[in-house]
Amino acid sequence: MNIPVRIEPSAGPLAPVGYRWDEDTDILTAQVEDVTPGRSLSVDVEGSDGSWLILDVADDRIRGVEVAVWPTVRKLAGLKPPVEIESVLVRVGRDGGAPGVSAVEVDTPVAAESDDDERTIHFRLGPGRQVRTVRIARDMLLDIDTRDRLAGVWLLDVPPFPVNP
Repeated sequence: MNIPVRIEPSAGPLAPVGYRWDEDTDILTAQVEDVTPGRSLSVDVEGSDGSWLILDVADDRIRGVEVAVWPTVRKLAGLKPPVEIESVLVRVGRDGGAPGVSAVEVDTPVAAESDDDERTIHFRLGPGRQVRTVRIARDMLLDIDTRDRLAGVWLLDVPPFPVNP
């Protein structure tokens, strides 16, 4: 699994995250609300179990995550993100990435876990490894491994899936 990132100091206040559930498809979209218009790159992460996460990247920054096909979600009663989390700006790719590229597909194992209420969801990307967790928006965290590669995504304060009466 190789999605390289560059970590820079935070550029100001953290933006909120807006969530949207598609009731017909169970797709969850988490969008950082200070999104600049236009989509520059889609990073599609395909799990070996058929799961799909799509990272929306604009100006080298992750602006959204869409869970298009869910991996099996394991519930962990005490799931909580790490306590000490630095707020940073994360840029996807190496300096001077390939111009003209609009989509990248990565095949890797994807594991998902949630708390009992499914308000905190953690996606692990690739094999288990040592990570540090950083905050890129109020309710979106990333796990970064020791080689500065994306290793996971945390979605916090996720609204419940809509239930029709």
